[in-house]
Amino acid sequence: MDNRGIDQLIGQLRSTAQTASGKSATAAPSEAGGVDFAQVLQSALKDVSAAQNEARAMSREFSAGNPDVNIQDVMVNLEKASLSFQQMVQVRNRLVSAYQDIMNMPV
Repeated sequence: MDNRGIDQLIGQLRSTAQTASGKSATAAPSEAGGVDFAQVLQSALKDVSAAQNEARAMSREFSAGNPDVNIQDVMVNLEKASLSFQQMVQVRNRLVSAYQDIMNMPV
């Protein structure tokens, strides 16, 4: 049984958890010792884009008849890309909602 896809998924989940908790190596600390929000958001967007590109490429390889690509890995990668995109849309929705709440506050 090939556990490569599961191990890769677990690794991505761990890196996402580290990014969310502020322990990411890609996020540079700001002056106050925190995490630069813009850089974390940009890193997350790049991760989502990379997941979608990888899933698309794997799908093309499977469609072309590459014997090294199996349908299980293709479906797992497509689902991971879909979930990461949906997660990013939810983050965007929360940011827009927070922005609207702030803009509606009386001065």
